[in-house]
Amino acid sequence: MSLENTLPAAAGKVAQLSHARPSEQMIAEIARPLSSAEKLWNQSLVRKAFILLLLAVAWQWYAQRLNNPLMFPTFSDTTAALWNAVAQGGLGSRVLVSLKILLGGYTIGILLATVLAALANGTRLGNDFLEVLTAMFNPLPAIALLPLALLWFGLGNGSITFVLIHAVLWPVALSTHSGFASISGTIRMVGRNYGLTGLNYVVRILIPAAFPSILTGLKNGWAFAWRTLIAAELVFGVSSGSGGIGWFIYENKNQLEIANVFAGLLTVIGIGVAMDSLFRLVERRTVNRWGMKF
Repeated sequence: MSLENTLPAAAGKVAQLSHARPSEQMIAEIARPLSSAEKLWNQSLVRKAFILLLLAVAWQWYAQRLNNPLMFPTFSDTTAALWNAVAQGGLGSRVLVSLKILLGGYTIGILLATVLAALANGTRLGNDFLEVLTAMFNPLPAIALLPLALLWFGLGNGSITFVLIHAVLWPVALSTHSGFASISGTIRMVGRNYGLTGLNYVVRILIPAAFPSILTGLKNGWAFAWRTLIAAELVFGVSSGSGGIGWFIYENKNQLEIANVFAGLLTVIGIGVAMDSLFRLVERRTVNRWGMKF
């Protein structure tokens, strides 16, 4: 068959298929209501809970097979230790100590990052200043500054707060600056036409327009700060004999209470998962609802 005869035939076949009516089976499949099990499985929370259940079962099976509580306690022993630590061992107060220090350093880091990003957006010198500082300090692990912080601020919460500010400042500043730089000229002119300048211009124009990038920076900053806090408390707790969750983990490791160590790690993971869910909720209520994410 020649090419001239093949092309019309193929085109006719495509047209015939495109105008074909869906079969009754297809219509019935589309119109069929979802069962209760399918509706339940469509919930993200249910699927994540199922994954966690599988991980818990795998943990229990492996620990029982290993049969060495000093190396790897079972999931049931860990949850029992977690319950006892919360009810009797003061784990709740340790969590409050850690969160109090973390929120202080996190807040100060966000404020400083906002100031640096605003200066970088306003002047070329400010932009160069932020680029130089981030190139110098962003690759530097925050925990590496803890020995200097102990010399400068002594054995107190100021040392941990200092390293937390370092952990938060640079990722938040970079994301905020990137968000400011991506704002279109039209939005900027709207703010100028309304006579907004200085802090009003930043708060009413720049921050709302750059909010997706800022939210990403806040999320990354929280993750860095949380990891830094636990690591700093391990060192700081050894020095001062007190502290939050990190000191709880270290203290129980020295006493060979490995189930309590795993209970402390579960607490760290649980708080991290809860904060991630909170950030996702904020993203759904703001970025997704406002149509700022594609």
